[in-house]
Amino acid sequence: MQKQRIAIIGAGPSGLAALRAFESAERAGAEVPEIVCYEKQDDWGGQWNYSWRTGIDQYGEPVHSSMYRNLWSNAPKEALEFAEYTFDEHFGRPVSSYPPREVLWDYIDGRLRSSKAKDKVKFATAARWVQHHEDTDTFTVTVEDLKTRTTSSSEFDRVIVATGHFAYPNVPTFEGIETFPGSIEHAHDFRGAEKFADQRVLMIGSSYSAEDIGVQAYKMGARSVTLSYRTKAIGHDWPQGMEELPLVERFEGNKVHFVNGQVREFDAVVMCTGYIHNYPFLPSDLAIDSPNNVYPSGLYRGVVWQENPNLYYLGAQDQWFTFNMFDAQAWYVRDLILDRAELPSAGDRAAHIQTWVKRFHDLSTEAEEVRFQADYIRDLIDNSDYPMFDLDAVVEIFLAWVRDKKENVLTYRDKQHRSVMTGTMSARHHTPWIRELDDSLQRYLSQPEKDEIEKMMDDEDVVKSVRTK
Repeated sequence: MQKQRIAIIGAGPSGLAALRAFESAERAGAEVPEIVCYEKQDDWGGQWNYSWRTGIDQYGEPVHSSMYRNLWSNAPKEALEFAEYTFDEHFGRPVSSYPPREVLWDYIDGRLRSSKAKDKVKFATAARWVQHHEDTDTFTVTVEDLKTRTTSSSEFDRVIVATGHFAYPNVPTFEGIETFPGSIEHAHDFRGAEKFADQRVLMIGSSYSAEDIGVQAYKMGARSVTLSYRTKAIGHDWPQGMEELPLVERFEGNKVHFVNGQVREFDAVVMCTGYIHNYPFLPSDLAIDSPNNVYPSGLYRGVVWQENPNLYYLGAQDQWFTFNMFDAQAWYVRDLILDRAELPSAGDRAAHIQTWVKRFHDLSTEAEEVRFQADYIRDLIDNSDYPMFDLDAVVEIFLAWVRDKKENVLTYRDKQHRSVMTGTMSARHHTPWIRELDDSLQRYLSQPEKDEIEKMMDDEDVVKSVRTK
């Protein structure tokens, strides 16, 4: 019998999860299919593979990554930790709960660094088209080698789409925006907040990008930061110099009018308005057409394309959980491909989808949404051999994180959390986040001498003296 061939499109965290899932089975003695992974960037890591480029990359392709230079994890690492490769194992000691991007990329890379997984990845290779053949129930995947500008096609039995959905920005327009004399960019193109020093900055949006880029701008010395929400304010206890206002009504030069009648002047605008599902290499009958939410339509168990169960998606959900959810998805998809898990009939799949869709539409709070996603992951793990972990404990970490941000959005990254995988309490980073301007891996793992401010803060007598004045 001819060996199955599997195409994985994308080598970000989701694609790496798929590679790891098959590698895990192979190490345990299983016979696995031939796997080819196509990645249009020069290295793996997806969003975590930072590039200074915006718009178009060195090959003339749309830049995939939305990563910015000084990003630190905006959720506790204990909520995204791999169940079968812990931070303790990777770093050999406890590290803080909110690492910067370079540290998280090192962790993602480290899990597969000593494996042969990279041999299966064709880098600088963009997927151009996927065609399904009904007569043979196979796929032709056409790709372009971006370095040689040559196009080739190969046949596969299954296709795993692991390109994520944070690469194609949703960019609305507003009356008069063309008259605005300052800079306008989407969060996808944002690379650093240093340029906002002494500027009045408007963030249009009320989700994590607006919150984090807004706080970054504040950290880097913006004169003021305003966040504009469409339906609901984030509602943090913002520091002086940050505020929330409802939706923008119109622009008049550098003056911006809001729907509540308020008017402000700005020097820069960042559209933190989300992303859309877009798969230009897929025909419409294979591509997700759904809003960005925690249960996108058309997917059985969130991964199997209902209309063609030989096509799979990883990481297509809006996300509370990330890396470990991608793992749970990848292990389940792998087991379907290896015939370790049984795929129900189309009718049973449709009924299963409808049950979860109804539950999704009944959600009304953030806490309910987190628990919904935890239950979704639990369902996947129950149907594979991925190590089960305490999902309820991770939910509590998320809820504590939400509370910490509401209490003080400038200090929540200084909090410590306990790993549900190892029981290890995270370390306290040597420098408070608001004063840490070096995001490098080397700096993060170092033990620098305390500066004069830190010494004063450690001196209880000095602190008491300042507080009583």
